[in-house]
Amino acid sequence: MPRIRVLVVDDAVVVRRVVTGALAEDPDIEVVGAAANGRIALAKIEQVNPDVVTMDIEMPEMSGLEALRELRKTHPALPVIMFSTLTERGATATLEALALGASDYVTKPANVGSVAAAQQRIREDLIPKMKALCARKLLLVSRAVGGPAAAGMRPTPTGQPRIQPAARSGLAPQRVDVVAIGVSTGGPNALSTLLSGLPGNLPVPIVIVQHMPPLFTRLLADRLRQSSRLDVREGVNGGALAPGRVWIAPGDHHMTVRLSGGGVRLALNQEPPENSCRPAVDPLFRSVGATYGANALGVILTGMGKDGLRGCEEFVERGAAVIAQDEATSVVWGMPGFVANAGLADRVLPLHEIAGEIARRTLAGRGGNAAVEPVAAGTTAR
Repeated sequence: MPRIRVLVVDDAVVVRRVVTGALAEDPDIEVVGAAANGRIALAKIEQVNPDVVTMDIEMPEMSGLEALRELRKTHPALPVIMFSTLTERGATATLEALALGASDYVTKPANVGSVAAAQQRIREDLIPKMKALCARKLLLVSRAVGGPAAAGMRPTPTGQPRIQPAARSGLAPQRVDVVAIGVSTGGPNALSTLLSGLPGNLPVPIVIVQHMPPLFTRLLADRLRQSSRLDVREGVNGGALAPGRVWIAPGDHHMTVRLSGGGVRLALNQEPPENSCRPAVDPLFRSVGATYGANALGVILTGMGKDGLRGCEEFVERGAAVIAQDEATSVVWGMPGFVANAGLADRVLPLHEIAGEIARRTLAGRGGNAAVEPVAAGTTAR
């Protein structure tokens, strides 16, 4: 059974010990080294050959951002998880790291009361991400050595055998009046690619759940607004859904939609987490399905877990269409994989094709009155 080899990078001795201690309790993980700054980390990567790196952001001599920039020149596929603070400065740097190619991030435990509590938070937040990011590589290693655990390490959701998605392409196309998107691991870059590929005169609103804490979602909305033609905002109570407007669920709040005053508006709540998430995709999708019925379009992008699966089931029951991102372009094929393997997606597409598909579907049934042409994916214009 292969173990996940981890390099821990942080300038604080105490933090390195806390993280190493938390990881050492998992039998599937082996901490193979530690480094006090980015320069040492780059050298150690060549020595210890890790499967994943945890990287602090602010360090002397060479910061995490500088190290990540250099690392991506020689190791473009090595998973790197940033270890950031839950502050505006930390959130800004984290989003920059994701844009530079970081695989994911976790926020450092704060005000948890004890070392044991901090380690528990690290185990809950960090270890699942490590296993998800390393699943494909460990599967290949296990198969190569004839390991007995190969089936258990499969990157497909829950390790169940793959099934062919049910054929839904024969369904009559429905007019699309709203696009609902669910995304998690790898989401900021996926959303940047998707939204920058859509025209500013998109004739429908978009509502999005990206699994992120407070502050991060506001900064993410600001960045996406700068890199796309659309009006991207963090969700607020009573926010109106309008063509070309994009609402992103704020951290620590579920976001739903409801009919109000002759239009459709947002409603936020702090009801219990679903699928261990708040915001969660399922509450948004349920409300969109109840409000728009068959005239909704669901899109499930890269992410861990199965949040969005129940919501997509409801979409399909109401006659609405669902698009899932394919495995090859997903950082983690968890959320879209569950949807695809359940036969709920009538299209499973690479990320760079999804914007064009959304534009095409939102035009259908509008008689050509809204002449929308998708721009090239990845284009940044404002």
